[in-house]
Amino acid sequence: MPNKIDPKNSGASQSASFALSSALRTVGTERQALEQVERALLADRKTGLGAAFEEAIALLQACKGRVIVTGIGKSGHIARKIAATFASTGTPAYFVHPAEASHGDLGMIAPDDVILALSWSGEARELADITAYSRRFRVPLIAITSGAASALGRQADVRLVLPKAAEACPNGLAPTSSTTMTLVLGDALAVALLEARGFSADDFRVFHPGGKLGAQLTRVKAVMRTGDELPIVTAGTTLDATLKVLSLKGFGMAIVTAADGKLAGVLTDGDVRRNFGKDPLKVRVDEIMTRDPRTIAANQLAGEALEQLNARKITTLVVADEDKKPVGLVHIQDLLRLGVA
Repeated sequence: MPNKIDPKNSGASQSASFALSSALRTVGTERQALEQVERALLADRKTGLGAAFEEAIALLQACKGRVIVTGIGKSGHIARKIAATFASTGTPAYFVHPAEASHGDLGMIAPDDVILALSWSGEARELADITAYSRRFRVPLIAITSGAASALGRQADVRLVLPKAAEACPNGLAPTSSTTMTLVLGDALAVALLEARGFSADDFRVFHPGGKLGAQLTRVKAVMRTGDELPIVTAGTTLDATLKVLSLKGFGMAIVTAADGKLAGVLTDGDVRRNFGKDPLKVRVDEIMTRDPRTIAANQLAGEALEQLNARKITTLVVADEDKKPVGLVHIQDLLRLGVA
């Protein structure tokens, strides 16, 4: 007998199929829009989007004040995110709402600032006052818009003109592809400035001290165990004496050093189990230790340490200096307490 079709399940399947089809169509449409941006950046390196992008970067690099990012509606939401990205990557920036600017917040904008205004059509009336202010007081104005000849485009010192790609909305009305293109171009500006200024992970952590990200950007030297806490024994030490150190320190491993103080190996709980039955008074630690263990430098990131620990399914990692001498030990529990994971 043929299988009976459950009407309820059939409807659910059709609904899921429709939803997935819609999602794929949206992603595809927005991907095509980004491909158009990429082509526009490469198309005319002298007068096109690529040339304007380089001009915008030069203007932003020369800015002695802050980058004032503004926009209304969906462009305003994107403007807030771009301002936040600038600020977190070393470019002082903040968002100014254009309506509030018309009611006193224009006073927040100084002559040393640069204004980055977002408007897909370039005809947002709410931007008129902030645009006029920039012209009156000669505050440089960069526009991200699809309307080169729009009111905003005509007033801007630099026009970043986006291609008029189709919106993912089937009615062609809801800002979808347009906001994605604007957001990506804003990210491109922030990253280009970041790279031009040599903004490092240490700089990044200054602006991100909290949460998981801040923990991952902490250096190993800030969390590693040092000094008397280290379970160090020298090569030639008996297994019996090594086990006492291993047990006393409580890390589940012992660091073995050569006569010159350099790292010779480590003795782990696993090494001990694999050699169970041997006389601990006669066996020397260097006979059964793990040689050439993986190490990490004190200046490396805590996130990198956790990655190594997870990849090798171990709980401790020796911190060694340039001369391969052990200077510390990082334990997975210390990283977890820090909030790296």
